[in-house]
Amino acid sequence: MLVVQNIIANKEAYIKALTKRNFDAAAVLEEIIGLDESRRATQTKLDNTLADSNKFSKEIGLLFKNGEQQKANLLKEKTAQLKESSKQLSTALTDIQEKLTQLLYTIPNVPHDSVPNGQSDEDNEEVFREGDIPVLEEGALPHWELAKKYDIIDFELGVKITGAGFPVYKGKGARLQRALISYFLDKNTDAGYKEFQVPHLVNEASGYGTGQLPDKEGQMYHVTGDDLYLIPTAEVPVTNMFRDELLQESDLPICCTGYTPCFRREAGSYGAHVRGLNRLHQFDKVEIVRIETPENSYKALDGMVDHIKEILNDLQLPYRILRLCGGDIGFTSALTYDFEVFSTAQDRWLEISSVSNFESYQANRLKLRYKDANGKNQLAHTLNGSSLALPRVLAGILENYQTPNGIKIPEVLIPYCGFEYID
Repeated sequence: MLVVQNIIANKEAYIKALTKRNFDAAAVLEEIIGLDESRRATQTKLDNTLADSNKFSKEIGLLFKNGEQQKANLLKEKTAQLKESSKQLSTALTDIQEKLTQLLYTIPNVPHDSVPNGQSDEDNEEVFREGDIPVLEEGALPHWELAKKYDIIDFELGVKITGAGFPVYKGKGARLQRALISYFLDKNTDAGYKEFQVPHLVNEASGYGTGQLPDKEGQMYHVTGDDLYLIPTAEVPVTNMFRDELLQESDLPICCTGYTPCFRREAGSYGAHVRGLNRLHQFDKVEIVRIETPENSYKALDGMVDHIKEILNDLQLPYRILRLCGGDIGFTSALTYDFEVFSTAQDRWLEISSVSNFESYQANRLKLRYKDANGKNQLAHTLNGSSLALPRVLAGILENYQTPNGIKIPEVLIPYCGFEYID
């Protein structure tokens, strides 16, 4: 959520920057500035009314003490009127603040200067590529066929139990999943990230805190009986651990990692490009989250990118990194890098990670602040990244490592799996 004072100070710059997102912010920013003026004027009236009421209350006590009951009763009438006025002003102030907050929720984050212009994912900018695309034997199979051939993932059984998009991992497929989770967590903790196990459901305040709510696209699963939401990513519960916190600058950076299943409705996702593991309603993911000072957040973002590069280099998967354009970047992000692994059998790139700096956008929603060296309260910067999302990593391993004798396990995973081949 943008800070109102910053909107007032940088209105024209924000309007221009938000055009990168194809978002016309002029009218809504003007309305926000008007509401803020009304809020401040109403607050001043309320403060003055309460001050007069307190002043008269003290005078009433003195008048009664001095036996001046008539004057005291007149002031009591004025005090009653002031109390009624303060009640009305307080209600009006709450209404204005609610309207202001709801309007702020409709405005996406201001993109970083380096975000390229563009309308869709076709306009994203490739900034890095690593690894040779393997040449597969004739008749190489996509991962959903390999899963069936080696009986390691059962998509039909998942449909029977729940529905499409909820696969069942079996035997060596399940062990490979567990190996990837353990490997990712070990890499993250070795890099200084503290591991957390967090709830898989969150309350409404947590959804608003990290920007998943209001859920305009209907992608979150809502447990209506308890008004809770199944998490779309560990980012939500992990970041919300710091909601309403005032940290010390010496506490930063805070580096967290956690494994969770993730749940996404993925409404409107159909077609061959979402077959198999390409897009699921439930999937496993290991996340990294950082809380940083504004001065260090972009250096931290670069460090997160390098960390995920190292993981993919260990797995020896061909990958590329994209800087997302204004038309494709997430609502809450200021700058996002997507990692994509090449699926040789499908002859296409598959997104496996997004690494984002939200600057103070989430922190303002979360009321996540820190006290700087001068004793002043500042909004922190929040960052997060997938390290990694498992389904498409697994798809890439199955497809790129397939041989006539079976699927070879990446060397770095063999100690975690306990086997070298799926055959």
